[in-house]
Order: sequence, then structure tokens, then C-alpha cells
Amino acid sequence: MRKGMQIVKRKVRDWGRSLLKTDAGIDGILVTVGLCIIALLLCVVMKDSLQKFIEGIIEALTQEANKILTGVSG
Repeated sequence: MRKGMQIVKRKVRDWGRSLLKTDAGIDGILVTVGLCIIALLLCVVMKDSLQKFIEGIIEALTQEANKILTGVSG
């Protein structure tokens, strides 16, 4: 597992270096547009998960508050 993480880190580092070496121009624009599209897709995909996560937190906090308030008044 550790070896796999080292390989992934090395690939990410190499990918980052290769991005820095590219010439400004059409390549930079294409990379920027591609990254924006990926970010938008992630936002769309994660929207439901994020909404469920926040609703779960609110529900848990509401239940805990009700327990506390019930204990104070009782």
C-alpha cells in the first residue's frame, strides 16, 4: 500500500512539473478550460452527497438539542 502511494505521489508531482513547463498559449487555455469543466462536473456530482451530509449533521444536532432541552425541563 505504501509503495502504491509513493507511485501516486510521484506521478502527481511529475504531472505538476509538466504543467509548469508548457508554453503559455493555446495549451494553457485548453488546460484551464479542462480543469474548469472537471471542477463543474465535481460540483454537480457532489451536490447530492453534500446536501445529504449537511442534512445529516442538522438532524443529529437537532436530536441532541432536543435531548438536552428535555433533560433541562424534566
